[in-house]
Amino acid sequence: MLTFILRRLGATVLVLLVASFIVYTLTAIGTDPLADLKQSNAANRQELIDNRIALLHLDVHPVLRYFTWLAGASKCLVFQCDLGIAFSRSNQQVTEAVATAAGSTIQLVTAATIIAILVGLTIGILTALRQYSAFDYSVTFLTFIVYSLPIFWVAVLLKEFGAIRFNAFLANPVIEWWVYPLVGFLTGFILAAALGGSWKTRLITFASGFVGSAGLLLVLDLTGWFAQPSVGLIGIIITGIAAAFGVTAVSTGLSNRRALIASLIVVGIWVALWYPLQYLFLYVPTGWMLWLLAIVGIAVGVGVGFLIGGDDKKQVARTAGIVSFITFLVVVVDRVLLIYPDYLDRIPQSGVIATIGSETPNLQGDMWFQILDGFAHLILPTIALAVVSIASYTRYARSSLLEVLNQDYVRTARAKGLTERTVIVRHAMRNALIPIATIIAFDIGALIGGAVITETIFAWKGMGALFTDGLRAGDVNLVMGFFVVTGVLAVIFNLIADLLYSALDPRIRVS
Repeated sequence: MLTFILRRLGATVLVLLVASFIVYTLTAIGTDPLADLKQSNAANRQELIDNRIALLHLDVHPVLRYFTWLAGASKCLVFQCDLGIAFSRSNQQVTEAVATAAGSTIQLVTAATIIAILVGLTIGILTALRQYSAFDYSVTFLTFIVYSLPIFWVAVLLKEFGAIRFNAFLANPVIEWWVYPLVGFLTGFILAAALGGSWKTRLITFASGFVGSAGLLLVLDLTGWFAQPSVGLIGIIITGIAAAFGVTAVSTGLSNRRALIASLIVVGIWVALWYPLQYLFLYVPTGWMLWLLAIVGIAVGVGVGFLIGGDDKKQVARTAGIVSFITFLVVVVDRVLLIYPDYLDRIPQSGVIATIGSETPNLQGDMWFQILDGFAHLILPTIALAVVSIASYTRYARSSLLEVLNQDYVRTARAKGLTERTVIVRHAMRNALIPIATIIAFDIGALIGGAVITETIFAWKGMGALFTDGLRAGDVNLVMGFFVVTGVLAVIFNLIADLLYSALDPRIRVS
């Protein structure tokens, strides 16, 4: 393993050196960093030009300048990066500009990627298991449409319906009578189509989905939830129990009573700690506290799983740990929503869901205000990026799983009498994820490079904006700062994809 990684890293360094030389030379030759000064009418124009030439060493040939830049970039190996000055950003250090932009983009890409992977793979698996059904045809039709939609059009629609009109609804949350049966019908129809079964089973599923969704919407409307949203202790109990049953069903199957009991015990621990945690959240509102609490929560879940896991300790511990983390997230959401009324009083009158920027300027408040404000700005660009990715992952997952389901070892597993869940989760999906791992790894690296169109529409100052600004101004140092981050990340995720192969398929060995 170590030999493989070192060999790949050695080859990667050579690739990055050649690529960086080409990018630097072409950018230096193809752009004019003095263009803005040459068009200036300032009395000291020539002096400004001379100063910039001296600052950026423009009197040196681009090839020689590259090696000067490379000397500073090589210091990154000892964590003392010197990528030069970004003159287009008031002579800011490139490392500072890249750090700010990368942090903003990673925040956006992380949420979009996680949602796209989870939702896309889930839908893809369901369509593969229901091949040639009405549900399969419907999802295939919708995914082709969504995948072909231009991202700027999706973003504009989200601004109109996801922000402007939804904010108007939140200002006066009145739900018309016809919305209840419509939501109930759509929910019941989707559930019945996805779960399938006999007509009797489908009718029961449809009725349950109709009554459950319409009833829940009615309860939320009558209690004024949309005017002042909250989760509360009851909400934590309901979502925790749902997570326990859902995760157990996928991870080990509901027949594994120990996994279900361990998950429910973990939910009970969080419910018991809910009240004491409110004091901790009030007096210690720091990010480190949340990270520590998340780690402790996962550790407790794993510990409970090992204690009562019996012969399946690893599986039970894994299931309980996942349920514990999900419940922890619900507890955090509950605490964030408590400051919702105060947050409305501190933001402009444009509405809760923001349409531009990554934060509200000069917002006063503690960590909980910052989390809620970040979510308000993050939701629209995240959905814009995730929607198209969900469509692509759905298609990839469906085709990959269908190919695997026709293999001999899957038929052998079924012939041995294994349950369908075991055949799909432990045998088929593990091999179906191999090609998808490559796609996900490259997508993450590419997205961190900046979703230029999405960032532009939502005025999100990330890596895409940094690259376009640097290229437009002829700021070679800024462009190369972008290249360093995206190039290194592309290489790292490519290496991670190779390592995932060996984890997913025991027949593959990186040695």
